[in-house]
Amino acid sequence: MLKIADITENELWIVRSTLRERYGEEIELQPADSEIRLRPSDRDLTAVPVLYWERGDCHFVIFKTGDRRYRCQFYYRLYQQIGTGVHEYDDLSECVVSLLQVQADHEARERGDL
Repeated sequence: MLKIADITENELWIVRSTLRERYGEEIELQPADSEIRLRPSDRDLTAVPVLYWERGDCHFVIFKTGDRRYRCQFYYRLYQQIGTGVHEYDDLSECVVSLLQVQADHEARERGDL
């Protein structure tokens, strides 16, 4: 069974710093684990480390899927999960910034600003 390494202190720092820059305050990050299919053809699920946070009624998740491999999504309700359109990132900073931008654009569209 494939073992994905835990989230490192450097990875935590990247996410915390990006969120602090975006929101102007510390955001509580919750480490967790999830089971996902790493490839669509996989029959078995793989346990992966996750970073989770909330902002208002929005929930954000970053999955670590390998060495320098990340997936992300946000949701308001479990059945309404929204991604960035990129299956996987090899740069965590790009992953977090893209996730925050797509979520901000989504909220602007919902308000009718876009």
